Amino acid sequence: MGKEHFETLQLHAGQESDPVTGARAVPIYQTTAFTFKSAEHGANLFGLKEFGNIYTRLMNPTTDVFEKRMAALEGGVAAVATSSGQAAQLLAIHNLAEAGDNIVSSSFLYGGTYNQFKVAFKRMGIDVRFADGDNVDSIASLIDEKTKAIYLETIGNPEYNIPDFEAIAQVAKANQIPLIVDNTFGQGGYLCNPFEWGANIVLHSATKWIGGHGTSMGGVVIDGGNFNWGNGKFPMFSEPSEGYHGLNFWETFGEGSPFGNIAFAIRCRVEGLRDLGPVNSPFNTFLLLQGIE
Repeated sequence: MGKEHFETLQLHAGQESDPVTGARAVPIYQTTAFTFKSAEHGANLFGLKEFGNIYTRLMNPTTDVFEKRMAALEGGVAAVATSSGQAAQLLAIHNLAEAGDNIVSSSFLYGGTYNQFKVAFKRMGIDVRFADGDNVDSIASLIDEKTKAIYLETIGNPEYNIPDFEAIAQVAKANQIPLIVDNTFGQGGYLCNPFEWGANIVLHSATKWIGGHGTSMGGVVIDGGNFNWGNGKFPMFSEPSEGYHGLNFWETFGEGSPFGNIAFAIRCRVEGLRDLGPVNSPFNTFLLLQGIE
């Protein structure tokens, strides 16, 4: 069987028919919590020994289809849905940086992003250094040993610039840091697929092109599965997690694991969504699926 076309993924990726009813459309699982088959089953879910539904703040079957569909459309390995695009940025950057760290960003940004970076992250102790537009040399000059990522928009809002992704990806690779791309204007991977040009993490405000109808807010973080989080620069991945019973995310979910390299997405979910709480509702993710279709 050949590679599935983009249009096929829009309609079918991530969905399995409802095992009880056989419903063709994705059901809306409007519930807070889920039952366990046994105490052992519950313990395995909480311990990440197997994947499944515990609580909608972490995972929900309706939202799971949306996440898998977005990962498939963008060519990523996993995705995490959020309540908005701003929440997706917060979740992604909080997942790799802490007080005292910095990220380097293009200055051609959506106004809400610029304010979040300039004001909100500064209050958290994370410095965002703005380059001269998307100039490659300017971006490279701002990187130091505390830099944790480079941030770009596929098409700058409102500048309508298109960065030199390949050159900037090489700068990120040389410094062992990820390239994060807001692909909101890439229309869910239809106009542009940043992973093909060297990105490691892709974000969307799903409220815009993905939703398409002005009815629902949403965001999504997509993990490219193509970055080494165990390179020594990201202790939250390579050292035992204080917030998750000593779990080493890189050893358990990184390159070479049975699950593939999904460490970034897993930590976004089980620590980020759990602790920060920017979860989307199943009803909203159902509407976002309609937008994708």
